[in-house]
Parts: sequence; C-alpha cells; structure tokens
Amino acid sequence: MLSAAVIWGVAFVAQSAGMEYVGGFTFNCIRSLLGGLVLLPGLLLHRREKQGSFWERNKTLLTGGICCGVVLGIAANLQQQGIRYTSVGKAGFITALYIVLVPFFGLPLGKKVGRFVWAGLLLAVAGLYFLCMDGQFTVGRGDLLMMLCAAVFAVHILVVDHFAPLVNGVALSCVQFFTCSVLSGIPMLLFEQVSVGALRGAAVPLLYAGVMSCGVAYTLQILGQKNMNPTVASMILSLESVVSVLAGQLLLQQSLTGRELLGCGLMFAAVVLAQL
Repeated sequence: MLSAAVIWGVAFVAQSAGMEYVGGFTFNCIRSLLGGLVLLPGLLLHRREKQGSFWERNKTLLTGGICCGVVLGIAANLQQQGIRYTSVGKAGFITALYIVLVPFFGLPLGKKVGRFVWAGLLLAVAGLYFLCMDGQFTVGRGDLLMMLCAAVFAVHILVVDHFAPLVNGVALSCVQFFTCSVLSGIPMLLFEQVSVGALRGAAVPLLYAGVMSCGVAYTLQILGQKNMNPTVASMILSLESVVSVLAGQLLLQQSLTGRELLGCGLMFAAVVLAQL
C-alpha cells in the first residue's frame, strides 16, 4: 500500500511533465491504454475461470468496468487539465480531499458519518482556504478543476466499492482503463493534435503514468487490501499527497509558500482525522 502511495504521488510529476509535450486528453488516452495492456493478462485469466457464454461470464465485469472507467475518465481528465494551472503539490493535496468526501457522498446510500468526519470536513475547508485562496479571495482555475476532480474521485471510490467484491479486481481495473482510454480518445481526436515527435518527448512520463501508476500501483493496492483493514489502507494511501509535494520540490523545483504549507498541513490532518 505504501509503495502504491509513493508511485501515485510521483505520478503527479509525470503528469505535469507530460503536459509539456502532449495535451491532457492525449496523455490520459495513452496512459490508460498502457495501464489496460499491463493488466490484460489478468483479464484473460479471469475469462478462463468461468464457464458459459461470453456475456454470462462477463456481464458484471463489463458493466462494472465500464461504469468505473467512465467515472475515472471524467476524474482523470479534470485532474489532467487542472494540473496545467496549479503546482504538483497543491494538486496532490486538493485531490486528497476525496477521502474526506467519500463518507458524505455515502449518506444517500444509508452510510453513517461520525463526528470525526464532520471535524475532518471543517479542517479540509480551512486547509483549502489557505491552500487555494489568494489575497483577493479568488480560487484559481486549476484549483477549481482539482476540487471537481476530488469530488468525482469520491464517486469513483463508491462505484468501485460496489463492483469490486463481485468480480476479479485486476480484471475490473483492466476494463476500466480501456474504457477510460476510449473516453479520453474521443476529445483527443476532436480537440488535440498528436504527433510522433510529441509522443517521443512524453515517452518517459507516459510510460511511468501508464505502467507504474495505472498498472503496477492499482495492482499493489488490490493485493495490499486483501489482508488489511480498509481504514488503515486509506490512511496509507493518503500519503500520496505528501509524496506529491516532496516530488514536486525535488524533481520540478516547485516550492510552496508558508500559507500554502499551512493549508497542506490542515488538509493532511483532515484526511487522517476522517479515517479515525
């Protein structure tokens, strides 16, 4: 789980670096395609485990994978567009807000929210204020896109929570990545220009985001959660926000102001408090 958090935290750097060569939709299309190809052997093994027609064997898997992939595609593209206008560290911490939002989005499903989660929400709002608001009380375009991204990621967690117990986890991830790739590929063809030279320039960020972030990290998460309390797992995964700040400083020389560091601290405290 810790390895997955580190990989995802550094992936914010890859996403930022890749945007220097290709558009956001192109990056997510290729990245998700690579992630799906890495997990394809798991999908093929899943097909051999069941008997019956193709639809009977894979009805739940395909339904769940497409639903997860559509939500993931929306969240990933909001994140990719938002990272163009904000720093890697801020992007990582605002994205971590999804961990606080998940219990609240679960209210309509009958899930209770404890007092620690309410306190976590208040801390998260305070953290976002210091992290995103400037002296004129405005929120930047990138910050707003990242907030929307966090909200959609919270929905994604609830969708995965519904389908994951019903099917093979690796196969589910494989289908969702292929779905996300198709969803990103449509606006890529409509709004962005793709060249061989640009793809070569973005090769390293794309390979890292596709193979490591999508393929390897999601598999590590599935394997790690099998024998771990989900609350502890979520706390470990929330460390990706810390890693994103460190990676941004070490690899991209992006620094945060004292005000923004205070916001990061409050956000991290909110994430931990919501899990207690």
